Amino acid sequence: MSPRLVVILVLAGIAALSASVVTWNVIQPRPVPMSGSGTAATRPASETERREHREQFFSGDPDRDIRGGQEMKPRW
Repeated sequence: MSPRLVVILVLAGIAALSASVVTWNVIQPRPVPMSGSGTAATRPASETERREHREQFFSGDPDRDIRGGQEMKPRW
């Protein structure tokens, strides 16, 4: 093969590869947000935010009195 043909084939290959990368980035589907929420789920960025999240949602509110409320009765 002539050197000119090799150069043309290499340039055509590079152009095809770059076109496929651009097409993949444009067409690739985005992550779907969780059902019912208006936004996509995000994770806390730092360890302190994760700890505060656990304390707030899993430890309960220590200032809130939950003893005086209505209690559920067993169904039997």
